[in-house]
Order: sequence, then C-alpha cells, then structure tokens
Amino acid sequence: MPDGLRAALPLAQALVRCPSVTPLDEGAQDVLAGALEAAGFSVWRHVWGEAPDGPVHNLFARRDHGGGGRHFAFAGHTDVVPPGERAQWDVDPFAAEVKDGMLVGRGASDMKSAIAAFVSAAEAVRPDAGSISLVITGDEEGPATYGTKLLLKWMAENGHVPDHCLVGEPTSRGKLGDMVKIGRRGSVNAWVRVKGAQGHVAYPHMASNPIPPLTEILSRLQHRVLDEGNSWFQPSNLEVTDLHVGNPAHNIIPAMAEARLNIRFNDMHSGAGLVDWMRETAADVSENAEVEAIISGESFLTPPGAFSSLIADAISAETGAAPELSTSGGTSDARFIRSFCPVVECGLVGASMHKVGEHAAVEDIEALARIYVRILDGYFADSFA
Repeated sequence: MPDGLRAALPLAQALVRCPSVTPLDEGAQDVLAGALEAAGFSVWRHVWGEAPDGPVHNLFARRDHGGGGRHFAFAGHTDVVPPGERAQWDVDPFAAEVKDGMLVGRGASDMKSAIAAFVSAAEAVRPDAGSISLVITGDEEGPATYGTKLLLKWMAENGHVPDHCLVGEPTSRGKLGDMVKIGRRGSVNAWVRVKGAQGHVAYPHMASNPIPPLTEILSRLQHRVLDEGNSWFQPSNLEVTDLHVGNPAHNIIPAMAEARLNIRFNDMHSGAGLVDWMRETAADVSENAEVEAIISGESFLTPPGAFSSLIADAISAETGAAPELSTSGGTSDARFIRSFCPVVECGLVGASMHKVGEHAAVEDIEALARIYVRILDGYFADSFA
C-alpha cells in the first residue's frame, strides 16, 4: 500500500459540514471540486432542474492519463436526508465532530465519507495508471430526476462512459466490507384511485361508495404471490403504504378513495409488466378505477465475475474476511449506471444511515480508502480481465 495515502477524514468532515439536504448543495460540491482539482482532476459542474425538485448540483470529474486504456468510475451523492429534530442529536448534525472514534453527522455514513475515500484513493494511484472519474449527484435521496440520469446522458454525449463503476453506498451491515451489492430489486410506486358518487349514508342507492371496490382491488393485489425469489434475489413484495378518502363527515359517502402502494421486484418481473397487472386487476373490479404508476428503477444483476472478485479480494486483503455478494436493500443510483457499464456497490457500515446520530468509524473511513486503492491497483494491473 502507498505510504503517502492522504487521510480521508478531513475531507469527509468538510463535506459533512455542508448541510446539503436534498436538493440543496450548500457548498458541498465546491468543497469536492477543490479537492479534486488539487488532485489533478478536470471538473465539470452542472445544475439542472427547478423547484421543488431542484435546482440540483451535479459534478463529473476525470483524471485521464491520455493513453487510452481502462476507465474506472466512482459514483455517489453529496445530498443527505434531513437531520430530523436537532434536539435529539448529542452534537450538531452538521458540525462533523469526532466522538469516541466516530465521525458523527448527517451524511457521515451515507455517503460523504465514502466520497472522501474516493478522493484519497485516487490521489494515491499513479496518474499514468489509467482513467479515473467521479460521478456525483445532489439528488440521490430525492426524486432522482435531475441527477445521475442526466449526468450519465451528458457523459455518453461527451465520451466519458466508464468501463466499470463502483458506487460508494454504505453496503456493509455490521463490519466494514462484510457485504457488497451486485444488484438491486426494482421499484414501482403506484396510486390506485376509485371514483364514486357522493351522497348521504342513509340513501346509498343515490350514491356510489368507492371504498368497497378499492378494498377489493387491494385484496386481489395483495393475495397474489408474486414469486418465491431465486438464487440471487429475495421474493418480490407489494406493500400498501397509504389509504386516503378525505371525508371529514361521518354521514357522507365519499366521492373518491385512493391507495398508494409500492412493489419491490426481482428479475423475474419487469416494471411495465407489474403496472399492466395492477391496471388489469383494477379494471376487472371497477370501471371507475384507475392506476397511476411510476417505475423508479428496474431490477438488475451484475453477475459475479472478474469485477466483483477484484472488489472482494481487495476487501479480504484489508479486513481478512470475504464479503457476501448481495442484492438486498433499497434502490440506489446504480439502477441507472447499470445500463452503461457493470456496477458494484461497496461502502461503509450503514446501520446508522438516516438515523439520529448517524456516524462512521474513523478507522473504517481510512480502511475504506485503502480498500479503494487496492481495487484501483488491481483494476489497472495487466492481470485484470
């Protein structure tokens, strides 16, 4: 390992001190751009979108040795979720204090410390090894409308598509490197609405209650076993997340009833296929039912091979243990990147992400930087296939 590996902690602290709650940036990408330019990267900045989902700050940086060869990308996000009630935090969530060996603050785990580890690792690899880039968005925690998708499009149009990509999401469960993600389930958000006719509860024949058909639709949807899972994916699941009628009175039959639901699905389904099924089910129950749906990502798998083995070997060399290859958890921006190149996710322990008191062990932050150096060294070696 290189003796001159720069500590990642100071940059991680500088990033955490920027209260970049989606879609705000609050200087986070200025801090990152400065560190990357000092490390010899060319930096491109893009601001896209309008309120309420924007403007979103995005950053692409590349250090190219100029001789062709492999192009390795790190990807991540500088935006964070809100800190919640600040009185519940022992320290200011944006002060980036180190307490008992832990960097405490919103974004410490998810995922500003990993971005700092990206930069430290890239600095430690000789510039002529190959092309290294960073793909950084400011709306991963939000609707993901003006971020990675648009940045990837710009990259493709300008000759910056990488050969492989590592996303620094906090994939570890209890110990650094115990899990990496080689795929994710897809996600569909849907709204099922049934229109009725408002009326007095004492005169039901003069009204049309939308609640019974809505509950029948939900019952049919929930009673279908979507699948039993397979060798790489857990079973798909449908969850009802909200019911809404908006009826303030006890003696009125409402005019409308709505339910919101989400399906997390594996590679045995497509988003479009599931939407068609929901619409067919709703139409079979009531001609007054409609389904609106947003497919936020399809399932994907980066099959185990040379790339995942490279990452697993780097983790094992640093920690002494082999990681589990998994597709569990929620979605990430890897769902967009997978259409451009093979992608694997590897980062810090995620147990505290999005929680009050979010934190990352300083020892883990520095060890993650060393893991990333090992990955880069192996990737640019002649032996990598």
